[in-house]
Amino acid sequence: MSLRYWLSTLAVAGLLAGGVQAADKAPAKRLATFSALQSPSVDVTRAQAQKWLKDAGKTDAASLKAFDAIWASDRPLLDLVADTLILGNADAAKLLAEARDLTIPVPKVMPTVFGKESKLDAFCRVNLGLAFAKTLANRRDFEVALDTLNTLKPEQVVDPAAFFFHKAVCEHGKLLKDESARSIGRLLDDVADAPDRYKMVSMLMILDMASWREKDLAEIARKMDNIERRLDLARGGPETQKLQKEVVARLDEIIKQIENQKKNQGQGNPNGGSCPNGGAPGNQPGNGPPSAPQADSNGGQQSGPGKVDEKTLKQLADLWGKLPEKQRAEAMAEMSRSMPARYREIIESYFKKTTEAQK
Repeated sequence: MSLRYWLSTLAVAGLLAGGVQAADKAPAKRLATFSALQSPSVDVTRAQAQKWLKDAGKTDAASLKAFDAIWASDRPLLDLVADTLILGNADAAKLLAEARDLTIPVPKVMPTVFGKESKLDAFCRVNLGLAFAKTLANRRDFEVALDTLNTLKPEQVVDPAAFFFHKAVCEHGKLLKDESARSIGRLLDDVADAPDRYKMVSMLMILDMASWREKDLAEIARKMDNIERRLDLARGGPETQKLQKEVVARLDEIIKQIENQKKNQGQGNPNGGSCPNGGAPGNQPGNGPPSAPQADSNGGQQSGPGKVDEKTLKQLADLWGKLPEKQRAEAMAEMSRSMPARYREIIESYFKKTTEAQK
């Protein structure tokens, strides 16, 4: 499947997904239309956060001084809102502190505070949920992060770009290719102010997923990565066991293919596995399965080389070159968290060579 197909699919998916959606008691009612989602202004969000803090009973001088200090910062809008929620709600402070503490295991299930029975007001629930999910996604706990994000609506949160980006990261990490592609489509097509680093990493995920094929060695490697991630998070359970069985079954198939090929070459081929006209042994029709799985670049299928679009890679390289050093570091951090090491190495090598060539 070509990258052009993926990009076309994303554009259509983003357009279809951009129809009118219910605001569901959103603080500010907005319609999810093409390129219509964006973060509210800092002034508007600060006013909302200040009203929430006062409604929470934090009207003393110390709380108001702390609030002013938070909003004097130029950090991302979601971080400012999260710190306000921490200031005004002890339960929110405890929840985010535990999620950020690497010495504390990630939660096994989504906290009930984000469920249907939640007693939190909409402003606190949706933005606390996004901050919580973002933190867990950074810890590669894609399961609980995704469950939490699925309870939220992008029209309600202060940072819809973070919503779609981290949702795509979680889906990519769980090998949910179609779902991740749809989330990336919404990010690229619907969110007007998505940061460049989000766009870059999202495009790299698209390039990665465009090469995914069923039943090739790369798929086994992806599943093994996912199994290792789940075990690191102490998520043994039925889903991990299912993935383990799938990997073992596929490896058994490959081993049997190799054994059958060797057996056919040694016993059933009158030429001892050799082919007429100098052909390679075991690769002609009728000589049984190949001695090894097809190369990853062909994806195990006779469907083309599976190469990515060089024009898109060039665009990514150009975008990379224009990013400030801080955003480059942030983009690399996102890649480090969301993509397996082998892909990061390829990406780093490509950008390094492209940068050197442009000098």
